[in-house]
Amino acid sequence: MAGSVQLLCLATNSGVPLYCRSKGESRQLPFSVIGSLNGVHMFGSNQDVLLTSTCTDNTRVCWRVFRDSITLIVMSSEEDASDLYLSRLLDNVFGAMVLVIGLDNLVNLKNVERLKRELRACYKLIDSLLTASDWIGDLTLCVDCVVSPDAAILQEALEVFVAAAQSNFGCLMVMGKVVVATEKWWRLDAQEVVLLTWLVGSLAPNSSRDYPIYLPQGSPTVPHRLLTFQLVPGVDVCLLCGPTPSLQQVQTELVERFWSPVLEPLKTCLNLHQVTFPICIPLHHSIIGLLLINREQNKNLFTLQPHGVESSQQPGTVLSPERRRSVLRQFYTLAVSAYFPAEASEDKPAVLHEEFHTGFTHSPTECYVAAADHKSYGIQTRQHQLLLTFTPETPTFSLRNIATKTLNLLTKEVPF
Repeated sequence: MAGSVQLLCLATNSGVPLYCRSKGESRQLPFSVIGSLNGVHMFGSNQDVLLTSTCTDNTRVCWRVFRDSITLIVMSSEEDASDLYLSRLLDNVFGAMVLVIGLDNLVNLKNVERLKRELRACYKLIDSLLTASDWIGDLTLCVDCVVSPDAAILQEALEVFVAAAQSNFGCLMVMGKVVVATEKWWRLDAQEVVLLTWLVGSLAPNSSRDYPIYLPQGSPTVPHRLLTFQLVPGVDVCLLCGPTPSLQQVQTELVERFWSPVLEPLKTCLNLHQVTFPICIPLHHSIIGLLLINREQNKNLFTLQPHGVESSQQPGTVLSPERRRSVLRQFYTLAVSAYFPAEASEDKPAVLHEEFHTGFTHSPTECYVAAADHKSYGIQTRQHQLLLTFTPETPTFSLRNIATKTLNLLTKEVPF
């Protein structure tokens, strides 16, 4: 059943609401409720108690204060909402605010009304973080990617294009997912790369853009320019640069020169954005959802149609795409918070209610779930995490064998 999400942003010192964004069928919260939610958190702080989350029968609430200046509160009645997800959502929302308007404007609150107006520029990005999509980087904190069979050709075209534009930071995206990027783009903080891809994916299609942005970790107070150029509908090339070159100069002198020779490989990418890897890779027919994470490079492949768009409605498949997405997100949350704790310990989020690994004589590297309408299996290695969703008819005893073969196949056939 679809739920709703309410996100509140307040000035920490005064408690003045700065904005409220929502998803689903939810009514505007009255000021008295907003004040109560903020008041209970402030009361706890005054008693040296840190209130991070709570839940009722159908709603989960999380609080976070950033830089002693901005308070974010999120309430979710969605089935797959968890403390891990909501905590990362609040981190991403504050990162989005820094990305668009800079840290100084958020820390030095001199004019609340002016800040409210400036924050409107963040709404599209924040709304995209609240909305279910073909991306999962908001939860994994890894960049959603697409593996193209023409990756080497596109990488070479990108490198020479970025160098000609006097930059070191560039990437090629298809429908908000990264196909190839320069080495220095990958060296940016993982959250910065995730937010940059979500920003481009959240904006209305345009032939070109010159967008001022701040890097939440690398440059939160000094702006850079994000230049984007639509090569074919759905495929954009992005640059991070300083005052030069101009948008017009890059568009007229460089875009056609470097990208017209690779027009066909660019069009091929469009056919892959939902599958995320070449469909010639023979996956087991019972797999209906896949998430492969490269833990060292903070990249992931995420698909709800692992056999291609035409084959997504297989015999025996009872889960809708929305249900598959929810199942895979729930399984990822369970795996990293309960069974693969090393990944979760790198994060700052709220303390989980239960520590299932307490008392284990080893660190689990595999886990599974068998439910009425699906089955799931997860494997963690030193470099990768693979989480799969299966049809409910798949024999439980075969899950490990299929998952192991799938991981070996993908890491061998896909340069990821």
